[in-house]
Amino acid sequence: MRKRSIALTFAGLASVLLALYVGDYVFLWLRIQRGNGFGSVTVRRYYAVPQKSGKIEFLQAEPQDQTCVRSLLPHMSDAPCWYLRRNTEQRIDI
Repeated sequence: MRKRSIALTFAGLASVLLALYVGDYVFLWLRIQRGNGFGSVTVRRYYAVPQKSGKIEFLQAEPQDQTCVRSLLPHMSDAPCWYLRRNTEQRIDI
């Protein structure tokens, strides 16, 4: 009996998450049809280069505009615009 209730709980949770993702994708698709599904955020990147001494040297790269989607979740290999606006600095480890 206990295993069945745990299985039903996980199945319900998976259903809710799937519905959230599909619904978010449908709303994004509708926004794309109207021409406002994508955005752009300027992102500053810097490289973290390890030195032989054990220290890390940071090198600034040119700021770049990065395409983002106007949705709750990432879609089409693009991050959501709300996430990129909060994380405009990206560290790249070499």
